[in-house]
Amino acid sequence: MYVLIVPASVPFVLLATVMGLSWWEDRILPAAPAEPVDHPAEAPFVPAAPARLAELPRADTALTREIARR
Repeated sequence: MYVLIVPASVPFVLLATVMGLSWWEDRILPAAPAEPVDHPAEAPFVPAAPARLAELPRADTALTREIARR
């Protein structure tokens, strides 16, 4: 009978462990600062010009070496 108690209690032990760690994180660990201190604001990266895509041959064009090189 005691053999059945251990496997049945494993989910509850894991749940209690996760809840205990969550409580410990909220109450014991120091809180992170709301805003970063002494970090300069960075401008978002904007490319100088959008990249041009190669022009694809039309579907009804016969495939020649000139078109295949493009």
